[in-house]
Amino acid sequence: MAIPVIMPKQGQSVESCILTGWNKKKGDPVKKGDILFSYETDKASFEAEAEVDGIMLETFFADGEEIPVLTNIAVIGQPGESADEFRPGKPDLSSGSDKERVPAEKTGSPRKHKTEIPEQNPAAGNGTVRISPRARLLAESKGVPVASIKGSGPEGRIIERDIHEYLKQNRGLTPLARSVVSHEGLSAGSHGTGLAGAVTADDLVLPPGNAPEGYIDYPVTHVRRIIANAMHASLQQSAQLTHHMGADVSRMQALRNKVKTLQEKGYPHNITLNDMVCYAVIRTLQKHPGVNAHFLKESIRHFSAVHLGLAVDTDRGLMVPALRNASELDLTSLSRELKKMADLCRTGSINPDLLAPSSATFTVSNLGNYGVEFFTPVINLPQVAILGVNSIVYRPRPLKDDTFEFAPYIGLSLTYDHRALDGGPATQFLAGIRNEIERFEWNPEEE
Repeated sequence: MAIPVIMPKQGQSVESCILTGWNKKKGDPVKKGDILFSYETDKASFEAEAEVDGIMLETFFADGEEIPVLTNIAVIGQPGESADEFRPGKPDLSSGSDKERVPAEKTGSPRKHKTEIPEQNPAAGNGTVRISPRARLLAESKGVPVASIKGSGPEGRIIERDIHEYLKQNRGLTPLARSVVSHEGLSAGSHGTGLAGAVTADDLVLPPGNAPEGYIDYPVTHVRRIIANAMHASLQQSAQLTHHMGADVSRMQALRNKVKTLQEKGYPHNITLNDMVCYAVIRTLQKHPGVNAHFLKESIRHFSAVHLGLAVDTDRGLMVPALRNASELDLTSLSRELKKMADLCRTGSINPDLLAPSSATFTVSNLGNYGVEFFTPVINLPQVAILGVNSIVYRPRPLKDDTFEFAPYIGLSLTYDHRALDGGPATQFLAGIRNEIERFEWNPEEE
């Protein structure tokens, strides 16, 4: 009995996935538990296992294609069986029958079948245009007439590269760009950002002959495009301002050294300075609900619990997972959960729903280990603020007898959305974090 393999759904916010590679090809024998293919969402990567034994009768998509979740992508069955009825775009002939629909999955993927329905487009000659969701969004943003494009995907389906090719072949220069080209000797880049792919003045670059020699062009990855678009949108759509402040971190350093000493005697927790700073941030957020919030244009949503976002640097790019209900955790539990969350990001197994900016209410980005003294973190909208944690620098601290000593100060950089917060409340919040750090109280021996 032929069984369709579908693209799993990883998280409620994921609508499509990129097929990154097949482990089985048409005609290969398949055993239950074999890895069939690998795929990725915006942030995480996964491998899909076979749920049944059989032969790979057909695969419907190639490496690199973006596929809507729950779409048939392959069929497993016995020699001689047909896979045609499961081909994307075909009617669901097995509806109401006893055929089981089995998705390729790791764990917990929905066991149901979704047949892609061609989109209606009255401009097309036959009344329908088959186009992927990502290609449709790109076409709408660039004003591309999809009815005039011949798709290169399965069964003529229009995919994203078809839109890019159309823009490449049909782009023009805006009047300002045309003037700049003629007077300054610049040329059009590989992509136009204007309507229907028109090349604007901002798209112009030095002609290839003027470029320095000895370079390598690396393609922009899917993850890097997502990060770039999110950061650019954040700066375009909000009024961001950054305040910098230092906090005497002597007490936290003393506690960190005490933890190291206790660990030599069997203490099971590795509490870091970052853990303590995050704990201080959470306690301050509970006193300043206007910062633990989302700006929704027509309203500002204050949250009763702190859902802390933590920036994690990984081989696949920056990820910012949310630790839900972080305000309900004590310091040792917070430390454990932050480390677990970072490990899941680095292995690519974090739940994609936790990576959505709306999953967190406030974010901390720590660059102190890299020696950064000051920086301007970018807000993850719709959050209203983000804290950058910098390196520790020794600065003079006054004593009572008009003398000074050098003390360790940790840099704090708060970027906030001026649409939601004014400078006064933002500064009070930052000062609150400083006070929590400088008066930090915790006894590891009582844990």
